[in-house]
Amino acid sequence: MRITVIGSGFGGLAAAVRLQTMGHDVTIVEKRDALGGRAYVYRQDGFTFDGGPTVITAPWLIEELFSEAGRNPADYISLVPVDPFYKIFFEDGASFHYNADRESMLREIAKFNPADADGYLRFLEKTGDIFKTGFGLIDSPFLTLGSMLKVLPDLIRLRADTSVYSYVSRHISDERLRRVFSFHPLLVGGNPFQTTSIYTLILFLEKKWGVWFAMGGTGKVVDALGRLFRELGGRILLESEVEEIVIDDSGRRATGVRLRDGEVIAAESVVCNGDVAHAYMNLLPARYRRKYTDARLSSMSYSMSLYVLYFGTDRRYEDIPHHSIILGKRYRELLEDIFDRKHLSEDFSLYLHRPTATDRSLAPDGCDAFYVLSPVPHLGSGTDWRAAAPAYRDAIVAYLEERYMPDLSKHIVTEHAIDPLHFQDTLNSYLGSAFSVAPILTQSAWFRPHNRSEEIDNLYFVGAGTHPGAGMPGVLSSAKIAAGLIGAA
Repeated sequence: MRITVIGSGFGGLAAAVRLQTMGHDVTIVEKRDALGGRAYVYRQDGFTFDGGPTVITAPWLIEELFSEAGRNPADYISLVPVDPFYKIFFEDGASFHYNADRESMLREIAKFNPADADGYLRFLEKTGDIFKTGFGLIDSPFLTLGSMLKVLPDLIRLRADTSVYSYVSRHISDERLRRVFSFHPLLVGGNPFQTTSIYTLILFLEKKWGVWFAMGGTGKVVDALGRLFRELGGRILLESEVEEIVIDDSGRRATGVRLRDGEVIAAESVVCNGDVAHAYMNLLPARYRRKYTDARLSSMSYSMSLYVLYFGTDRRYEDIPHHSIILGKRYRELLEDIFDRKHLSEDFSLYLHRPTATDRSLAPDGCDAFYVLSPVPHLGSGTDWRAAAPAYRDAIVAYLEERYMPDLSKHIVTEHAIDPLHFQDTLNSYLGSAFSVAPILTQSAWFRPHNRSEEIDNLYFVGAGTHPGAGMPGVLSSAKIAAGLIGAA
């Protein structure tokens, strides 16, 4: 079967590799000049910056793409464990080394509140139960209401109606520790105070399989999947933006895609790795959309956006670990600004990524490569990012310089930044959302846009906006679902 895959993020690449392995004739059509989507790589002045994602928590989902194609993953990629998973910094100067070691975690908890040790162990046991149920559904499609009703008793039993923060707070009383064990939804675009407690499975997933890094950066995984796809006979068209998904006279089947330059690429099935809302609104004419009308799509809840500054320094900051979570003074209030009030605050919380802590090849000798990421409201806020970005950049650099990275402004030798306009204009993401449809209960599983379109019979969706959701495990699993729905040639 001839299949066209729109977009080459991890969802599109994984779907393309799986389908080519299954015997289909697959073409990837990518808007940008290189593969990767959100995992695009920026190279400048001898530095290599992963656009993101940078946290790998389910390495076997990557490795099985190679092994199922009859290849040895080790011939393509090298994954190494990261310890600690994160170092979490607080405004009062305290810090928490977060990893999978039980005794280490208990010692860290004791630094804040010894009485929370037992609560943490109970919480960990509960997340194990959630993991068994939730992760067991991660590569199962939810195409019918019946499929949702089957799991409803488990969701009720596990209190899926409870937010991650509330669930953590049942077991842990110290406010700083509550933040330590509830920030994870932000990694997939969710507000810990709104995201269903099912997402606490991320904590168990990390404990069970660890946090990993691909030597050479996440971009090396993108390159390896592109190489594998080509070896399998797949075709890649770069700098080829799709303007429309072409539909036949029945109004129910796609016959291919039309590119911006007018070329039509015929296909018997189409897999879309583009943002779901943007794809429905812009690639599929309104006359073919009965459920996902513009009004319905605009009424849905979308994740926050991001401001990300990629920068290289002419010195090394050895005290900074691979992954740092820097929590500001406000937690709930800041998240309300971002998700509810859609207000760009003067304060922020940050994720600081220093891959050269693990792999020095990503920067020149004696130098460090970083990116610092700040969650910000999506473009529904009305913020003028062309005006706001310079001052926001300077505030973040000044904050890091004052508290964590002495003389930073003097040592930055190269930099590049992206903001919500990049997500909207370059990545074609509705409202400049960084993670597409928000992971709240009423937008999860069957309630989420389906992996097989409800409008067009042979149109499939992979990526952050469809089931099971954002994050590398979710995106890779969406590709597994879509490939399974299409079937072998």
